[in-house]
Amino acid sequence: MENFEKIRVTEIYESIQGESSFAGKRCVFVRLTGCNLRCSYCDTEYAFHGGKKYSVPEILEKVISYNSNMVEITGGEPLLQKSVLPLMAQLCDKGLSVLIETSGNRDISEIDSRVNIIMDLKTPSSGESHQNRYENIENISQKDEVKFVIGDRNDYDWSKDQISKFELDKQCGNIIFSPVFDKISYPDLVDWILENKLDVTFQLQMHKFIWDPNKNGV
Repeated sequence: MENFEKIRVTEIYESIQGESSFAGKRCVFVRLTGCNLRCSYCDTEYAFHGGKKYSVPEILEKVISYNSNMVEITGGEPLLQKSVLPLMAQLCDKGLSVLIETSGNRDISEIDSRVNIIMDLKTPSSGESHQNRYENIENISQKDEVKFVIGDRNDYDWSKDQISKFELDKQCGNIIFSPVFDKISYPDLVDWILENKLDVTFQLQMHKFIWDPNKNGV
């Protein structure tokens, strides 16, 4: 097997998928260390630093040991580490359903075509909307998902405009509107979606309702 640069990992664990169209499914999470953004609502600041270095074969072995058919690569921002690309390809080779959650700031064009991409477009309240890499939209397909994390009405209106501007409903398979946990009224956001008849998926972070919202590794 080829030698790839080791990958810095914060944690590897099994849980249920709390977000996206895969919500509720059993999944192994590989959380990589490091992020170049500092979103106002970030709930994984513990993954900014530290972690432990693993080889690609070591991560593969750990993931396979859970005997799950789904794995998500997340962070931090996983695409900061180049060896994540061969890692995802080899996970696909093992027959696993592979997901990646990415901020939308890094180039997604080299991701294996078998991987399900869940890509953020950062909203204004994140403080990082100027970091969006809009050319990534060209590399999104119908199996992929685009997520907007909504913190207020301005975020909602901005997100609605992006859907129209980039024809996201034609570009990707699922558009997610995810309210910032415990910040915005969930009924209000649902009312806005219904009022504007948006073809989006309203999503709550399921894991934050099952466990303590500050708990890691779930």
